[in-house]
Amino acid sequence: MSQTTGASYAEAGVDIEAGDRAVELMKEWVKKTQRPEVLGGLGGFAGLYDASALKRYERPLLASATDGVGTKVDIARQMGVYDTIGHDLVAMVMDDIVVCGAEPLFMTDYICVGKVHPERVAAIVKGIAEGCVLAGTALVGGETAEHPGLLGPDDFDVAGAGTGVVEADRLLGPDRIRTGDAVIAMASSGLHSNGYSLVRHVLFDRAGMSLDQQVEELGRTLGEELLEPTRIYSLDCLAMTRTAEVHAFSHITGGGLAANLARVVPDGLHAVVDRSTWTPGPVFDLVGRAGRVERLELEKTLNMGVGMMAVVPESSVEVALATLADRGVDAWVAGEVVDRGDRTTGAELTGSYAD
Repeated sequence: MSQTTGASYAEAGVDIEAGDRAVELMKEWVKKTQRPEVLGGLGGFAGLYDASALKRYERPLLASATDGVGTKVDIARQMGVYDTIGHDLVAMVMDDIVVCGAEPLFMTDYICVGKVHPERVAAIVKGIAEGCVLAGTALVGGETAEHPGLLGPDDFDVAGAGTGVVEADRLLGPDRIRTGDAVIAMASSGLHSNGYSLVRHVLFDRAGMSLDQQVEELGRTLGEELLEPTRIYSLDCLAMTRTAEVHAFSHITGGGLAANLARVVPDGLHAVVDRSTWTPGPVFDLVGRAGRVERLELEKTLNMGVGMMAVVPESSVEVALATLADRGVDAWVAGEVVDRGDRTTGAELTGSYAD
């Protein structure tokens, strides 16, 4: 009679030991993100945050958000560079939270892989931890899931969720915006982390470009440009709220500049943004030319060089711009808020981009 060996988790493609090794490698990076309110260490079933720290608030409102980085992860996979994609994840989550004026408190992540490569997972977490430091938030826990058979051995995806807090009477948003307010644009670091399905289709499928291709107008390879981390504005925005009167922020992600700005403009008002106040970076022109993408289509998909916008009263413009300049953020007045009249949307772009 033939002898058979019983099935095992490892035989099914899940390597528990590799997962444990990944946790050990990432611990030093997670530790760098800790705030005084965080209790315990990595490895528990849940991350703990001491909520008594919120007693200093009269009426604390918790703000939460969750997001991923989309198909930009495929660029990281192809390039074999895993320690920057975490910056994108933190930006997509925490810059949504700060829009309402909330201070980021803590974040958790979810990393799904086809096969656990401990050093690779640790590199991803390293990037997330570095992003958390830039956002002023703690990384209190996460999950690494191995999905053999569903994902290839080198495939992965990342997602995250975060929580912040804001005093109720300091909540930012449409209720604060008034006619005559100025719209301040903050420069993006590039494509950020949205629209990559279009970008990949245009540059790779249509134009036949490669990641290692040197692109003169970019001053580096295409891969280096596409993997440029998303700028994290959380602490910059919070600094503005301490020095200037701010009515609203708008995080420019999927849907483009006008659609995202419209989300914070109240009924009856309209934000007019003048394209001539800035020149989009060369990567946006490259995508447009390579795929013969219409300007409006680009603007519906990409940030066009603006990653965050602030709506402030005219009296606060000077100090707001000075605060951003002190923090190394390139910013400018890009438009204003007017009565909506017979317009059907809350925001629009006018004019042509500066040469």
